[in-house]
Amino acid sequence: MVRKKAGLMFVTVAMSALLLILGGTVLAQETPADNMQIVFEKIKADKKLFVAENMQLSETEAKAFWPVYESYQDELFLLRTRTLALIRAYKDAYQTMTDETAKKLLDEYMIIEKLRPQLREAYLPKFRKVLPDIKVLRYYQIENKVGAVTDHALGAHIPLIKTGKK
Repeated sequence: MVRKKAGLMFVTVAMSALLLILGGTVLAQETPADNMQIVFEKIKADKKLFVAENMQLSETEAKAFWPVYESYQDELFLLRTRTLALIRAYKDAYQTMTDETAKKLLDEYMIIEKLRPQLREAYLPKFRKVLPDIKVLRYYQIENKVGAVTDHALGAHIPLIKTGKK
């Protein structure tokens, strides 16, 4: 039962992230800022609950872990915001893509892809300071699973660019 509940929570977190990224453009244009904040807070809370249910932290570990987690999530949010801006730029340029625009998008994509592992690496000593390595590994696995599901869903919904050749 716990495994099923955790699996459902995982799907909820991943799909919420997908909704945020894919629907962000529409939501930002049609929904008041307060409602967008509610969506962001819901996603954040769902993910935190998923992590909490799967980390198996003692009370002492939890006290030390959550502040580091929150700081890490704040920095991840900045990367997600940058990724969302990249997806929006891709969407806006999709029908009229030029080599110049493609180069800019590709350069930004490569920067974002370099920043992700740098952020994970920068936080590794911080997590190790508050948790044993086995639990740090578990946390990084959880983050990886959430990211993999989100990346898969994005890949399924973002079309390949047209090159003009058939």
